[in-house]
Amino acid sequence: MEENTAISFANVGATYDGTNEVLGDVSFNISAGSFYFLSGASGAGKTTLLRLIYQLHHPARGQIKLFGQTINNMTRNDIARLRHKMAIVFQEYSLISHLSVFDNIALPLRVRGLSDAKVRQLVGRVLEWVGLAKYANADPKSLSGGQQQRVSVARAIIIQPAILLADEPTGNLDDENASRLMELFIQMNKMFGTTIILATHSKKLMDTYKFPVMHIENHRVSFINNGSNVALAAGVPQKDNGFVKIWKGPKPQNYFTELSKQFEDIGNA
Repeated sequence: MEENTAISFANVGATYDGTNEVLGDVSFNISAGSFYFLSGASGAGKTTLLRLIYQLHHPARGQIKLFGQTINNMTRNDIARLRHKMAIVFQEYSLISHLSVFDNIALPLRVRGLSDAKVRQLVGRVLEWVGLAKYANADPKSLSGGQQQRVSVARAIIIQPAILLADEPTGNLDDENASRLMELFIQMNKMFGTTIILATHSKKLMDTYKFPVMHIENHRVSFINNGSNVALAAGVPQKDNGFVKIWKGPKPQNYFTELSKQFEDIGNA
């Protein structure tokens, strides 16, 4: 396996009841810095695949490696250390109901021991870029589903993960906010080298942003090229498909350029 491989599956099978396989004999290598869509029918195993990578579900057989390390027999502490390099965004948002929007997003920074001043600075900036600055003190339950999803995404991207896993993150968003999140993901991938796997049912999304596709069908994973990524090298979505309504305001490049100055502190925390 090459040194720059972020995720590796070798003959992995997964079940939930010990008998019927959701995934079977799945093998692939994902290079660090890649961006893949993850497609497949409902129930095909997209969420299971993401849970296997994040180690929320254990394989019934086969071997999984993250960052070159075999994780099958890792201790809980070892897995916790690996998860510090990853972030996951679920369909159900997974927000902590008794914490404010601000405190939900701040949680992973506080776990890493950042100062209150640094937390305020980083959370304030990421709230601005997901369009929720005025909801900083709100109860997450008072927000719409789309707003809660943006809080979940903000909490994930604020730690600059090496691997970002996203399960239908744009499913409850309108075109403008879907475009906003996709631009943020693209800039994470481009500027920080974040490896991203984004599960989606949206053909329009995949037609707009021409990233390669991991497709799950009949318990197996296949790969689809999905066209050229030339336009995306500059963070520009494809045109003439009627999907993207580009949001106005500062470019996400500016956000990540400024935010990246703060991440040395996170890495050393």
